[in-house]
Amino acid sequence: MAPLSPKPNISPQSPHRSGQYPFKQSAPKGLRRLGIAGLLGGQVLLRLLKGKLQRRNLMEHLIKVGPNAIGAVLLINGFAGMIFTVQTAREMSRLGALDAVGGAFAMAFCRELAPVLTAGVVAGQVGAAFAAELGAMRVTEQIDALLMMRTDPVDYLVVPRVVATCVMLPILTLFAIAAGMLGGTAIAYQAYGQLPGTFLGAANSFLTLDDLFAVLLKALVFGLIVSVVGCSWGLTTWGGAKGVGESATSAVVMIWIGVFMADFVLSLWLFGTLPT
Repeated sequence: MAPLSPKPNISPQSPHRSGQYPFKQSAPKGLRRLGIAGLLGGQVLLRLLKGKLQRRNLMEHLIKVGPNAIGAVLLINGFAGMIFTVQTAREMSRLGALDAVGGAFAMAFCRELAPVLTAGVVAGQVGAAFAAELGAMRVTEQIDALLMMRTDPVDYLVVPRVVATCVMLPILTLFAIAAGMLGGTAIAYQAYGQLPGTFLGAANSFLTLDDLFAVLLKALVFGLIVSVVGCSWGLTTWGGAKGVGESATSAVVMIWIGVFMADFVLSLWLFGTLPT
């Protein structure tokens, strides 16, 4: 009978357990996790280029990211659109430019607020769930069990989550823009007597098709940040139930930081030049 292969090292100090694969123990915890998140994003891209996608798991995560989050996205963006319109119309009316409220709404809400608010909803609902699920699997040694069965955790757990988030977040952003536009149009008519045609016409004159593509690009990048950070924080969880909770909360904070940093860079790149 062939000799058994040696048992892999999965002691508490093992890099497989701690998630600290290429980084020294002396490095700060947040820095280690950021490095692992970068490596994980590269591994996901490499596997997608090779066509490795667990389609059986993909549908489950598409439903979790999309339909399960649509209610919160519509409510938050609908009320945000109304709040933005109230504040903008109040100042525009002082300048005698109430008819331009729709244009200001299109430039600020549709370009910036809608994708950021939607990413925030998905970060709190989906990013935290990814970190908690994978974190629980890590501390209960289910990740080690997958490795023992020669199943790659990145292929099986991470890639479907990343693809589902990157696909659904742009779609959710379109619904968010529609909800915000509806809320803004309604409050402009009810509070200031502005006809819906006037509001929507001003918005249409400022919002171009290129702007819409730029917003969808933002949403795609935000989806990548939400999913990669959530998964990497989950895979680097240790310390039992307390560690799972810490990973979920810190993942949401890091996602918000990443979303705002990416939003600044993308806004500067996409909208930073003056029109000629």
